[in-house]
Amino acid sequence: MIKISNIFFCLFIIILFSRLCHGNIFSWTDEDGIRHFSNIAPPVKNQSVEIFKENHTAVTGHQFKVLKIYDGDTIKVSGLDLIFKIRLAGIDSPETEYGKREAQPFSRKATRYLATLLANQTITIQSYGTGGYNRQLAEIFVKNKNINLAMVKAGFAEVYKGKLPEKLDSVKYLKEELKAKKAKKGMWVQGRTYISPKQWRKDHPVE
Repeated sequence: MIKISNIFFCLFIIILFSRLCHGNIFSWTDEDGIRHFSNIAPPVKNQSVEIFKENHTAVTGHQFKVLKIYDGDTIKVSGLDLIFKIRLAGIDSPETEYGKREAQPFSRKATRYLATLLANQTITIQSYGTGGYNRQLAEIFVKNKNINLAMVKAGFAEVYKGKLPEKLDSVKYLKEELKAKKAKKGMWVQGRTYISPKQWRKDHPVE
């Protein structure tokens, strides 16, 4: 006799696939006991657990520990037995040195400022899906403080010049960017010599 629990499990898997996993993260353990996580639902035979959904409640979700800060808009975190990278949604910080590409002005200050905001803190995440390089695209919070927005307020990040997540409140980011520009905070002290991170990447490709 087919167990009712098995029926519910099959229905659960079907629902997962029908949603096409838009930005959600799933975790499952295979037959060899290896833990996996992905924004793509696992094979049907592997039972999955949805770690956190796209646009889940930011300040009441899972807590994550910051393991590494790569630059002003990219970090590595751990939590729920997972380790993964996060690209801070909606913002773009000065580019750090990479390969033969030289560091952009204020990139180190932006990295240090983000490190200060996250020092000895745990964070919560509001996910907007998976971005480039298989990084989770998200707003991150320390208690009720939006760290992405804090980087813009301090003048160490601009609003991302590209497609933004549909449900991201870009208006508040643009307002804070304008305030930081007028006050010449952080990187905005450069005035007309300022180059956006997007343009810097174009002018200084990684070889």
